[in-house]
Amino acid sequence: MTLSEIPAPERIDVQAPEGNYAIYIGAKALKALDVLLRLHGLGGKAVIVTNQTLAPLYGEPLAELLGTALIVVPDGEQHKTLETVRRLYDELLALGVDRHGVVIALGGGVIGDLAGFAAATYLRGIAFVQAPTSLLAMVDASIGGKVGVDLPQGKNLVGAFKQPVFVVVDPTLLPTLPDSEWICGAAEIIKAGLLRDESLLDADLYRRDNKAFTDVLRRAIQIKVDYVQRDPYEQDIRAELNLGHTFAHAVERVSGYTWRHGEAVGFGLVASARLSHAVGLCAASLPERVEALVGAVGLPTRCSFEPSAVRDAMRTDKKRHGEIMRFVLLRDVAQPEIRDDVPAQAVLDVLESLRS
Repeated sequence: MTLSEIPAPERIDVQAPEGNYAIYIGAKALKALDVLLRLHGLGGKAVIVTNQTLAPLYGEPLAELLGTALIVVPDGEQHKTLETVRRLYDELLALGVDRHGVVIALGGGVIGDLAGFAAATYLRGIAFVQAPTSLLAMVDASIGGKVGVDLPQGKNLVGAFKQPVFVVVDPTLLPTLPDSEWICGAAEIIKAGLLRDESLLDADLYRRDNKAFTDVLRRAIQIKVDYVQRDPYEQDIRAELNLGHTFAHAVERVSGYTWRHGEAVGFGLVASARLSHAVGLCAASLPERVEALVGAVGLPTRCSFEPSAVRDAMRTDKKRHGEIMRFVLLRDVAQPEIRDDVPAQAVLDVLESLRS
């Protein structure tokens, strides 16, 4: 297949300090991955990293197409660890991958983080390509170059910035996603809508039969691109993308990562909107609107965990400044505000109000 054979291909260029890269969006784009590798001058040994669930679905056919090796890791956030990265190093060495090699991350956010961190650190860095298969990874995790792993003390506490050479987004993969993965991706698009685009805050957009969903996908990707271009190392405005994530990462940790990231983000958006109202930033109608939308899409709006346990889990959040927790709150839709003066009791009260 050639690029001209991808129906209605679209390229979004991302400017990054380490070099610009492209996001290719198009039906059957994944089948043109061999062409894209040649187009970008990636002629070294390519290795695909994926998980046990995706290996038979996409990994093995893609490895056959490229004539390359496939490394399969266990599925799930609980395996996003330094131990798994060590295994990746061992397999890359065994396969003879040198500094001209390329790691292709085929999967969701966990695979992108793991494979990207391995690529960033193996032989002091080799080329890296993102081939996201989940909606969440397509609109969020694959863009912006943040890679890393979890520690027992918290999520994403070890990591790096490693920009991909390119990202390939194939919307034809989306109908194969289970409903749980679909709604997890919806959480990140709703977040993007709350930050920048009110038109994304319509529950009907997230129906599985929405034939115009590729346009929703493009709009959400562009919002993420705009943020990472303005603030590539998350020193300023890019921190707004953490809307809902201070709550979400804590809930994930307290749950032992039985909550999916998107589920936790959905809950985190509801909690953040309530906290915004609790500290006097927004009208009561905003948290009501957010909760109604999150619930309509099928994401959780309540959790059963002890509020103090969730609050304690926030203390290892990498976004904190010393003992000060930073929250992204909302004055209204498209009016985010980063606050580091939120009373601990207000956080506890919000968590208690959302306890199931």
